[in-house]
Amino acid sequence: MKTLLNWIYGLGAYLAGFVALLYFVGFSVGVLTPVNVDRGGTASPGWAWLVDLALIAGFGLQHSIMARPGFKGWLTRHVPVHLERSTYLVATTLALCMLIAFWQPVPGHLWKLDDGPLAGTLTGIALGGWGLVLLTTFLISHADLFGLRQIYLHARGLPYTPVAFKAPALYRWVRHPMQLGVLIGIWSTPSMTGSHLLLAGGMTAYVLIGLLYEERDLVRQFGERYRAYQRSTPRLIPFGRSRARRFRALLDD
Repeated sequence: MKTLLNWIYGLGAYLAGFVALLYFVGFSVGVLTPVNVDRGGTASPGWAWLVDLALIAGFGLQHSIMARPGFKGWLTRHVPVHLERSTYLVATTLALCMLIAFWQPVPGHLWKLDDGPLAGTLTGIALGGWGLVLLTTFLISHADLFGLRQIYLHARGLPYTPVAFKAPALYRWVRHPMQLGVLIGIWSTPSMTGSHLLLAGGMTAYVLIGLLYEERDLVRQFGERYRAYQRSTPRLIPFGRSRARRFRALLDD
């Protein structure tokens, strides 16, 4: 019965998180959702800015703080270790749903393109960026990232082992292709309204700050192996093929 409940909780968290992410993609790109970044809300511009910044900060703090080893240690004193990742996913889903539900549009335009080939291309690039986010979850371990591997190992009576450090495919070009996909998805738009600019700027700040803490944790976990990866591979912008080749040679050794 405990195993069944673990799977219900883990799969429920996984499905809820996946649906929330898809809705956020529609919300940010402005396709297939009844509410998007430019629609909904009735607050005055001043209050809209305050509310939106608080929502972005809340999402960023939840996403970053709960990913830190110290918080994980505290959480697993109250939640079974094999459900820690699923619980993180539940909290992320709630924070994302709050951002979508309470978002307040703000006025203004930085640019606006009418329907046409260029507008369609920018929308396609945005969707491609979010597709990159999904793709990268499978390059390391989709099941581990979303907590399903932990539940499976516990159900089999096997100890959890962290996913080994590796740099497959896109990770040979940039250290964080998932976050690169987020930036592509959030900035590629045919209509850069004030609301979209606020969301894009806030999410970019979260990504850049979050990466500082994530890389610090990765250095602690993998030591010199990750430092070599940092030296050989760009963080977000894919350039410097010779550096990537040097790291591939290091892995082969």
